[in-house]
Amino acid sequence: MRAVFGLVLLVGMGLAGSAVYMVNQYLDTQALELERERARAANIVPTIDVYSPSRDLSDGERLMADDDKIIKYARAYLPDGVFRTEEELFPEGLNVPRVVRIPMRVNEPIIASKVTRPGAPQGITALLDPGMRAFPLPDQITQAFTGELRISDLIDLYWVGNVGTGPDISRLVKSRLEIIAMEEPDENGNGGGNGVVVQVSQEDYADLQALRAAGSLSLTPVGRNELETGDLTIETNIRDVLGIEEVVVEEVVVEEERKCFVTQGFGINAVQVEIECAD
Repeated sequence: MRAVFGLVLLVGMGLAGSAVYMVNQYLDTQALELERERARAANIVPTIDVYSPSRDLSDGERLMADDDKIIKYARAYLPDGVFRTEEELFPEGLNVPRVVRIPMRVNEPIIASKVTRPGAPQGITALLDPGMRAFPLPDQITQAFTGELRISDLIDLYWVGNVGTGPDISRLVKSRLEIIAMEEPDENGNGGGNGVVVQVSQEDYADLQALRAAGSLSLTPVGRNELETGDLTIETNIRDVLGIEEVVVEEVVVEEERKCFVTQGFGINAVQVEIECAD
């Protein structure tokens, strides 16, 4: 009987030990999972709901209520001018659309600078700031940058021509003009670059018309981080470039010897007689 009791006691102690081991293993597993959840929570980036296009949109297109969707965007990196509610995006009602000023892609936040006010007219006039005018650039001067230019890029314009009979000069005439419309490259970056339209003041428009008629224009893109306006006093010609100094030949005036005469009469004849000139 004692042997049986001892055997039962040993079995009970074994079971108890196994139970303690299993409980410890469970607690260790739970602690490890808790640490993992804490680490995962620490790496979670807080997000916020904003409106984004539900399809790719080009400049000049209407932004309708069916063209948007809600996406999650990192709160810490939220750009200025986003729309968080449908009332903000369409304050005058869902049937009063905006017009796209700058092309947007799917899952890109819609921001105020890329769309017009609600109810703005569709077309090039919707892309202009108040008081500004649209100036189309000839395709031949944009071909060098085919596929490289984008809407909202800034450019400088140079003019080559001559004034009167002087030599041809090259001069920076307009700086930091904004491209507001153009033929966009495809998704692979091919094509585009034609039909470039820049936004200018009324005075600039008149200047560019005169410059285009009197010579030729060329453009160069401005760096995105370039904040200063170009030096509009920059001007050069072929002599300056090659370092040729113009030689001015002074005309030598040879004074003729002064001669003085008096007229003397001999009968019916008159004769001029040279005399010494008086000072």
